[in-house]
Amino acid sequence: MSARQPILEQWIAKTIQEYPSAAITFISEEKDPFRNPVGQTIRQSLTTLFDQLQGQMDPGAIAPALDAIIRLRAVQDFTASQAVRFVFALKGILREQAPESDRARLDERIDQLALMTFDKYMQCREQVAEIRLKESRRALVRQGAG
Repeated sequence: MSARQPILEQWIAKTIQEYPSAAITFISEEKDPFRNPVGQTIRQSLTTLFDQLQGQMDPGAIAPALDAIIRLRAVQDFTASQAVRFVFALKGILREQAPESDRARLDERIDQLALMTFDKYMQCREQVAEIRLKESRRALVRQGAG
């Protein structure tokens, strides 16, 4: 696909737009990965996912990219639909910019990626819930000891 970079940049921008308005400019513009790990993670993860959607759909490459972006969303208390929305945003972008011949194949792959994303989000939310439960138990034990 010849329009790779404009499509990818639009996907990154749409994904960042889902964050609170106060954070959007910082996430979009701060290039230092240490000051802006969210922006860095979004850019790296979406680049990998986009390349995989066009290429082999290698689970070994997709899993860590999905994990990174979904972990962010799980701890930031995105709802399941909000957490997965970034995947579907790519469909609209492709309808506008991708050649007709690529759309059907990519639509099917995006659907696959969305299902993988939802599964990963649910795993992460379960982990967050377990961590919170353990922390609550620790707090109760400390209160009982004090």
